[in-house]
Formats: sequence, C-alpha cells, structure tokens
Amino acid sequence: MAGVRRDGRPAVIGDVARLSGVSNQTVSRVINERPNVREETRRRVQEAIRQLDYRPNLMARGLVRRQAHTIGVIGFDPVLFGPASTLLGIGRAARAAGYGVTIATPESSGRGGIVEAMADLASHTVAGVITVFASRAAATSALLSLPAGLPAVAVEASPDDSVPTVRIDQAEGVRMAVEHLLHLGHRTVWHVSGPRERLDAQARVEAWRTTLERAGRLAPQVVPGDWSAESGYQAGLELAERRGVTAVFAANDHTALGLLRAFSERGVRVPRDVSVVGFDDIPEAGYLIPPLTTVRPDHEEVGRRSVETLLRLMDGQDDAAGAVPRVVPTLVRRVSTAPPPG
Repeated sequence: MAGVRRDGRPAVIGDVARLSGVSNQTVSRVINERPNVREETRRRVQEAIRQLDYRPNLMARGLVRRQAHTIGVIGFDPVLFGPASTLLGIGRAARAAGYGVTIATPESSGRGGIVEAMADLASHTVAGVITVFASRAAATSALLSLPAGLPAVAVEASPDDSVPTVRIDQAEGVRMAVEHLLHLGHRTVWHVSGPRERLDAQARVEAWRTTLERAGRLAPQVVPGDWSAESGYQAGLELAERRGVTAVFAANDHTALGLLRAFSERGVRVPRDVSVVGFDDIPEAGYLIPPLTTVRPDHEEVGRRSVETLLRLMDGQDDAAGAVPRVVPTLVRRVSTAPPPG
C-alpha cells in the first residue's frame, strides 16, 4: 500500500523523484539498495520518501529482483511500418542479449486500456519495459503506471527527461527532404502532416516550417493527415486543385502513396508537374509509380538502441539515464522529384 500525499493521492515514485531532484531510475536504485548512488543523493531520496510517506510496492520489488529474462514492450500502431520495424529491431537485439520479448498492444489509446496493458506486462515478470511510438499522453499513462523500480525506456515520446528516450532525428531527415526540393528549384514545399497528437508527426511539421523559413521561403498552410494512404489521397485531391503547387513533402510513405493516386486521377504528372517526397522508405517505395524519393530512418537501429539502453539501466549504469544520441536518417533519391515545370 503506497503512502498518501496531503492531496489524498497515493505517493508514487515520480513524486519522490521530483521532491529529491533526481530521476525515477535513481529513486529505484535507492529503493532497491543498488550501488553507484552517491551517499548525499541517497540521503536526499530517503528524506523525500520519509516526507511523502512513500511505501514501495513490495510485490513489484520482488518481481524486479527476480532474474527475469523477458523484456516487455507496449506497442502503439504496430501495423504501421515504423513501429513494426522498431519491434523487429527490439526482438533481434533482445534475442542477441539472451532475452525474450513480450508485446502488449492496448485495446484503446485511453488511459484505462494502457494501464491494463501495462499491468499485463508486469504480470509476466518482465525485467524492463520499452514503449514504442506512443503519443506523449499515452507514454505518460504507460510509464507512470509501471511498478516502482521497473526500468523503462521510451521510443520517441516520454513524459519527462527522467525516462531515457530513443529518437529518430526528425529535424535532420525533414531538412534533407525539403532542401532537396528547394535545390531542384521549387519556390516552396507543401506538407501533408501526420496525426496532430503524435510527437514525431509534429516534429516533422516544425522542421519543415523551420527549413523553409531559414531558406527565406514562405511556408504554405499544413494539409492535415493521419499517416494513412486515404488521408494522402484526400490531400492530393485538394492540392491538385490549387495553383502553384510544385512540391509536396508527405509525412510518411503511405501518405505519399495516396498523393500519387490522387494526382494520377487528376492528371497531375509526378514529377513533371509536382515533385513528391515521403518519409520511412517502406519496402514498396521503390516500386511505386513513379519510384518514390523518401527519407530512410533506421527503425531497426532505434529498436536496437532501445534494448541497449534498457539493459544498461537494468545493470544500474548511471549514464543510461542521460541523453541517447538520435538516429540520423538518410535521403533516398528516386524518380518522384525533379525541377519544377517551366
């Protein structure tokens, strides 16, 4: 039974971390009597525990201290190429390290479904948890519902800096895509975005706008999408009716696929009339008509680094809670981009 704060809410490990000015992982190491914690830090955490009357969940501590050889993964949108490829990287890296993988997929993105999925993971006696491509709200619900002392790593989104987060360098990937189109001679680049609630989608919007502004170009209004070919198709129908559209950066390759279909139906030739760049380099990208120029993020490397970081946390290494270098994408040039008409 956890201690209770003055506001009536049970104290959780995050409350102790905030009061003592350390990370959740450091609190966990103090609770579990791990080494590599400075004595002054240990005393500060213990004082915060006393002030908050925080009582660690002894059952959860028992689970953590067992020699579990399974990594838990909570996956969001696992049918999409990025999350699916990241899960593949996690599986391969975990097996190489001698760990199995248990994957939980919430029935819904609501807090109740996420907490239930995390409880299911904890019941499997996992050694640590990785959240894959959640929104910030979903990542917060997932990570804050974990038992005290259970190491965790996030992919792309986390509630705060206390959770190590492995990210793709979205800004660099988008910069390469937009600058490629500008160097071809296009005056500006339109953007069909991903879901508003997703941090990676919003990072691409911000990087697209920033790259245009740095080049002294006006950024058109964002055309909203949701990662799907359907949203790309609808955006393509809209853009085909606009004058002056010569270049489009799609938030992902499935969005670009829908764009290509809509442009074809409306008699807009790619790349003669409009150039299109995607993001992800799905296996089919080179076989679209025309073959798609796109940004290739190494999702499997994201998965590998997630496991590597989690293993270091599980081993009590202090530096694992620090910043994790971002995975830098590459630009794959194919046939869907060309200089503007005229």
